Amino acid sequence: MKANYTLQDNPLVDGIKIIGIGKHGSKPLPESLLHKIAEYLKAEDYVVPIQKGAFYGALLAKGPTQMEQELLLPSDGDVAAFDVRQLYDTLCADSPTEMREIGVKLLQKETLSEAEAEKLGHYIFSDFPGETFRGMAASMMRIRYETDEEYLGLLNAVVATYTPGFQEPIAIPETTIQLAEPFDGVEHSYMITPLLAKALQEAGYRVVVTMGRSAGPKLALNTLDLYKGLDSTLIQNTKELKGDTPQFGWALDQRALSPALDKWVDRRRTIFKRPFLATLEKVLNPFQADILITSVFHITYMQKMVTLADMAGFRGVIVLKRGLEGTLAPSLAKASGILCAARQPDGAFVTETFEADDERFSSFRAEADDKVEPLQLEENLQLIRQYAAQGYTANEDFNKRVGLAVALFSTGLEWLQEKMHVR
Repeated sequence: MKANYTLQDNPLVDGIKIIGIGKHGSKPLPESLLHKIAEYLKAEDYVVPIQKGAFYGALLAKGPTQMEQELLLPSDGDVAAFDVRQLYDTLCADSPTEMREIGVKLLQKETLSEAEAEKLGHYIFSDFPGETFRGMAASMMRIRYETDEEYLGLLNAVVATYTPGFQEPIAIPETTIQLAEPFDGVEHSYMITPLLAKALQEAGYRVVVTMGRSAGPKLALNTLDLYKGLDSTLIQNTKELKGDTPQFGWALDQRALSPALDKWVDRRRTIFKRPFLATLEKVLNPFQADILITSVFHITYMQKMVTLADMAGFRGVIVLKRGLEGTLAPSLAKASGILCAARQPDGAFVTETFEADDERFSSFRAEADDKVEPLQLEENLQLIRQYAAQGYTANEDFNKRVGLAVALFSTGLEWLQEKMHVR
């Protein structure tokens, strides 16, 4: 890496952080940074290919300003000679020839068909060369937002990467629930996921909890850290679901499910952005579970989660809005609640919402949510162990949060069982 620059600190990363925000939030590059990037790109030996791809993908998705167009022009600066195909050929020279048409479509901000998205997925999860292409595709699709057809194609490609132990789902008599929250976890609030899994199992459900290494931006504590700290056995194949039920549910690590998907964790840390995988990885359904309980921070994504869950084969969905840091832990003070969706015989979903400030949940509400600083894994584990053993802890905020979560999700599950179409 060039003197004074590192993998995490260089002009391309600075540029990605400014223009890779989203189609409504990106800003123009400051002139001084633009010149630094142009100079940095000349030193090919130092440039990280996937960061280069992510930067150019973000720039094209945002739409370059007149000044930013200098970074897209041929070396002679001839504006008339600029062509997206030429840019693709320059950026992605090491990518397979058969990917060129899809790559050009992405740079032109065109959407892909389901078949094209699946082809793209097979490629980006493969071992073929083309890190610049991978960065460009992930960045471009995230910023312009993926279509349902693209999500379905990418989902099919991810499923094809499952290890042999997860290729064949098994029949389970109990209703199976899958818990899934953002894999990057939290930075200043306790997580309660294992206790939620325990409570749902005690209510007669079989519970699977999906997790994986954090791709960022938060790297402090996540679901995988909790389950490892609780000495939970990480499931290695679908047949294990027929065995004795673990106290805190079955723990599924993304690395065991799909090494190809886990490999993207390092890539995502390198490009400093959350591509489509941050959403898609939560709905992967190798056990053909009946119900997905998940969470979103941005309310606009609630219906999207229902759509994706449907694609993955779930019959019922519960989505928590505004959980603490986007997790399955509801806020005691702020507006929170759940969206429930149940598939009907015709394939459509009926929905219902339950708000956390409803009178029935008033005993769990508070004036404010505790902010935990510093957040320590062992303290979170201790609270979980105490609550699991005796039903309460000395931390009233923690007790109320677990109580509210169980009450909210139990209310949603009762509604789902009434409305959900039997297989």
